[in-house]
Amino acid sequence: MTLDDGPKEDLTDAALALSKDFGIASFSPKGPWDLDIDKIEWLPLTPYLRTRSKQLVPRLIRTRKLPPTQRVLGTGLKLGGALLAWKIFDKPKGLADSRRGMSQRLRKAFEALGPTYIKLGQIISAGEGLFPDELVREFKELRDHVRPQPFEIVRSTVESELGAELEDIFAHFSETPIAAASIAQVHLATLRSGEDVVVKVQRSTVADLVRKDLAAMSWIAPQLVGRIPVAALANPPAFVELFAETIVEELDFRLEAANMLDIAKILAETEQRSIIVPRPHPRYVTRKVLVMERLSGYGWDDATSMHDAGIDTQKVVRAALVSFLEGAVLYGVFHGDLHGGNLLVQPDGKVALLDFGMTGRLEEKKRVAFLKLMFGGTTNNVAMQVKALRDLGALPEDTDIDEVIKDLGLDQPAKDPTQMSPDELIAEIRDITKALLGYGAKLPKELILFVKNMLFLNASIAFLAPDVDIFQEIMYLVTYFTSKYGAIITEEIGMNVDEAPIDLEGFKGSLGLDSSVEQITYRELQERRELIRKRMEEHSRSKSTRRTGFPIRRVGAKLNKRRSTR
Repeated sequence: MTLDDGPKEDLTDAALALSKDFGIASFSPKGPWDLDIDKIEWLPLTPYLRTRSKQLVPRLIRTRKLPPTQRVLGTGLKLGGALLAWKIFDKPKGLADSRRGMSQRLRKAFEALGPTYIKLGQIISAGEGLFPDELVREFKELRDHVRPQPFEIVRSTVESELGAELEDIFAHFSETPIAAASIAQVHLATLRSGEDVVVKVQRSTVADLVRKDLAAMSWIAPQLVGRIPVAALANPPAFVELFAETIVEELDFRLEAANMLDIAKILAETEQRSIIVPRPHPRYVTRKVLVMERLSGYGWDDATSMHDAGIDTQKVVRAALVSFLEGAVLYGVFHGDLHGGNLLVQPDGKVALLDFGMTGRLEEKKRVAFLKLMFGGTTNNVAMQVKALRDLGALPEDTDIDEVIKDLGLDQPAKDPTQMSPDELIAEIRDITKALLGYGAKLPKELILFVKNMLFLNASIAFLAPDVDIFQEIMYLVTYFTSKYGAIITEEIGMNVDEAPIDLEGFKGSLGLDSSVEQITYRELQERRELIRKRMEEHSRSKSTRRTGFPIRRVGAKLNKRRSTR
């Protein structure tokens, strides 16, 4: 079975003849070169390089009695200066200007602190729904608008890595990068043999700065856990470990090129030909330079141009979601850094997937746990979901599942947050957080990348398919996976998914919806969230007014009246 909502490829012999490697990987039908896996010069070394990178991480984030003073102080001064300037100049202007000012100053501080913090900012920029909107918008500037390195340094790096003069390899090499981000910058070029390519060049000092920053982060992260209750749940040490694993791999472009091949093969095997991967060059890939096929298309956020071109954006986002879930829960390999800068939509509706430096890889137990989490949610099997979270490491192995369900009220009707006062909502969040911490709950590092990608794809629906019925999309996904992989999933999770009825009550509850709600669009869901956000802002302003002695706003009076009648 193929994904019936994505663009179709003509898989006749004539089409396959266009490019031999098209038969084994989801590349463009006619590429600038054919990849013969057995003859790729850099590929045989990648298993050793991946193992070496993993072995390096514990040393980089090892426990230190004393902090790396110079970097910690430097980071503190940059961030502290940004916060001080915000407090003096932006905070007095009101809530909107305050948030905007804080976001701008933090973005500039992250950029000044260098590659590691720029990468952290890029991760934040993909956290729509998790971080404040102003912060997400501002940090999007860190995706590809960082100050580039001078071309003289770029030339030196390329020539040193490829072992030849620039002009001996390239007929043309643009001195101005089309994108400059944390680890590298990207230049357009043409090989002397005539192929148009993209050249990714690593920043010259990035490796040394990353080592220093990881040392500082690994010292700071455990300090947060004991001082900020919610930080224990967010699990900063696990985030630093994940961050270290991914960024260390990103420092070797041979591993990124191998990731490209792995994901392209999975896309072909699952028949997801509506998602394509650029071909890495069979020879011109080294630790600091990656030459790849040049692909183009509309920006992921440019829904207007896509609609004008007749592209069905609902099918585009659906294909991206399905391919991501297939890779994660069935193969344990997925693109770990989905954001608008890494996705281009071509005129025929295919999605070009870019930048594979951060790629998630799940060991078997945790891959199956994600599968259980997915089907436990769509069948409203609360016990299966909690067990899956335990298997992922979110709860200790000896956790009493029934007790967790009872204490968190997971077996009770959901509360609608739009019908709760701000004080009630805050109390509810506080009580749940306290209960989770009591069980030793924490966010496992494998879940961080997965959730971040799901949040990004969820937010993409807002502009690509705002009027799609969310419940119908879930029904489509479940039907797709059960009809295509039913036997495999049944064996792995121990539940016959062909016979298990789809039950969205649990999902409705997670959104705070009554069970009688039959459909809801993303636009309507956004309106609910906006209502909650405004109430919380009004509540915050009301409390601030009371502390300063100014007249209390009407909303504050209403909330007080509501509390007094309970």
